[in-house]
Amino acid sequence: QEEKRQLTLKVEELERKLETTSAQNIEFLQVIAKREESIHQCQLRLEEKSHECSSLARQLEMAIEDAKRQVEQTRERAASRERAAQSKLLDLETQLSRNKTELNQLRRSKDDAERRFESCLQDLKDRLEQSESTNRSMQSYVQFLKASYDNVF
Repeated sequence: QEEKRQLTLKVEELERKLETTSAQNIEFLQVIAKREESIHQCQLRLEEKSHECSSLARQLEMAIEDAKRQVEQTRERAASRERAAQSKLLDLETQLSRNKTELNQLRRSKDDAERRFESCLQDLKDRLEQSESTNRSMQSYVQFLKASYDNVF
């Protein structure tokens, strides 16, 4: 009976440890879920920024095409009205200069955005790597616990 009582106490103690471990496992799973959600949100933001960058590139191309069309129209008008064309030509050259300046600024902005996106992507990769490392570590710990419980029982 004494031996039975001791075994019962050991079983109760092991059940408590199992409950504690199960609670910890649930906490770990919640942490992993939160990290995965964070990664997912970052990926969504990255996709959003990529779409935004594509939209800016299309707008830039349209602005270039518009500028080219305006210059061509002005040249065609220059053949029929030379005097008016001189002032309009100066205006268009000024506008072209502004467009080029704006184009350069847009290109710089695009390059800066691409660098930020690359940085964000690298950060996401690093975080994913860290998350996977943590996951492997937790899996090893769970395997260790399983092996320990197998040895105990």
